[in-house]
Amino acid sequence: MTRQILISKDDSWFVAEDIETNVASQGKSLEDAMANLKEALELYFEDKPDIVTPIHSYMLSTLEVFA
Repeated sequence: MTRQILISKDDSWFVAEDIETNVASQGKSLEDAMANLKEALELYFEDKPDIVTPIHSYMLSTLEVFA
């Protein structure tokens, strides 16, 4: 299943949050944050087997621009 994920960076931590469920996790690297979020979402949906989630084909992210 593909999820919409919002990624931000807070000091030295990356934060990844699933938009629809508000499940979030963090990691020192983007890869760690995404892996931790995947695990958190698997546990979230394990407890809610009756939830049917839509499939999305895009991902949201943030970009910090210095002007």
